[in-house]
Amino acid sequence: MEFTRSRRVLAGAAFAAAATMGLAACSSGSSDPASSGADGGSGEQVEIRLNWWGSDARHERTQEAIDAFMAEYPNITVVGEFSDWTGYWDKLATSTAGSNMPDVIQMDQLYLASYAERGTLADLGALSTLDTSNLSDSVLGIGQVDGTQYAMPVSTVGFTILVNQDILDELGLTLPNTDSWTWDDFYAFAAEVTEVSGGDVVGTAPMNNEFSLQLWARQNGEALFTDGNVSISPEVLADYLAQGLEMSKIGASAEATAYSEQASLPLDQIDFSVGKQAMAFTQITQIAAYTAASDGANLVAVKLPTEDANASKYLYLKPGMYFSVSSQSEHPEEAAQLIDFLVNNPTAAEIIGTERGLPANPNTIELLADSLTPEETKAVEYTDSIADLLGEAPEIVPNGASGVDGLIQRYILEVYFESSSPIDAADAFISELQSSIDAA
Repeated sequence: MEFTRSRRVLAGAAFAAAATMGLAACSSGSSDPASSGADGGSGEQVEIRLNWWGSDARHERTQEAIDAFMAEYPNITVVGEFSDWTGYWDKLATSTAGSNMPDVIQMDQLYLASYAERGTLADLGALSTLDTSNLSDSVLGIGQVDGTQYAMPVSTVGFTILVNQDILDELGLTLPNTDSWTWDDFYAFAAEVTEVSGGDVVGTAPMNNEFSLQLWARQNGEALFTDGNVSISPEVLADYLAQGLEMSKIGASAEATAYSEQASLPLDQIDFSVGKQAMAFTQITQIAAYTAASDGANLVAVKLPTEDANASKYLYLKPGMYFSVSSQSEHPEEAAQLIDFLVNNPTAAEIIGTERGLPANPNTIELLADSLTPEETKAVEYTDSIADLLGEAPEIVPNGASGVDGLIQRYILEVYFESSSPIDAADAFISELQSSIDAA
């Protein structure tokens, strides 16, 4: 693998496409990750809290990084708090309402605008202990709301289709040319998988989240959000919501009941993980989790189909997650110092690796090059391969629209079960989502 080229892509073309908003480096810290934010805030003995969501592996790595931070800055005690995705946001909402937010918050782009516009996040540009000079202006821009840096990007991720090559080999099937395949090619191949396997394996399942809907809109020359409002057309949305139903009719995906049952299952029990589904839409950084859940299956990452043979720049790198500082924090400089350590420090980089996604700091990619696992190497290689398809990033999810993933899944099921037509579901989706934005 050519790590030099991958680093150039991640630090240059891919990151330059990550956002349209620019921001000059917002701190006085050193650009050398080995000497990041050396003053440790006030120097007084303080205690701060760090909150995050994720798997057991994330918990273990984060705690190890916290221990390393406290060893370097003995005046700062860090108390870690974590939970699963759903429980995390419920807990954060409660603590925010009770004026008891953690000092440092792992943040997602679905919720960034909501928390920033309520005044609950600190302006990171005003905190001297956070060095942002290693990140390009465009990467920093994906952590901005109305021009203010409310979040430090931790990682960036691309969208992909994971293919279980072991299943294809067992069935004697060969993927079409995925550099130029169309949606019709994809649907036909997925149906072929189901047919050749005698129904033991389905080809795929429909896309069902905000990231994929953003890409669907962009492939059709539209945007999901424009100027803080829903801007996707009902017709384009209807085609997206109808995917599952249309694919099930030709045998490319499971029937509605079987599909709906998947939503409540843990990762290691879903059809893709247990070898009953050949292809899955997901973020590229999930390849390690899916490989582990499928007992080491040989998973291959390929590009999404398009109607123009992947000629347009419809892709973008989504922020995997961010770190933010609470505006309620009594120790904002120490909180920013912790973020600086987690994002810039080589020791933290080696501990955390790519567990939170491909690091937004290009120096970290270089540092980790020789220690990447095979799955992490696949993630870097895939990100390299889509560099020419990266366009400008879309607007972040506006305040009031953080529930968009739940809406997508609900309306997909309405169409899948044929309780609503695709166009009626699209009209209702747009109305409901816009109403939520207006109410916020």
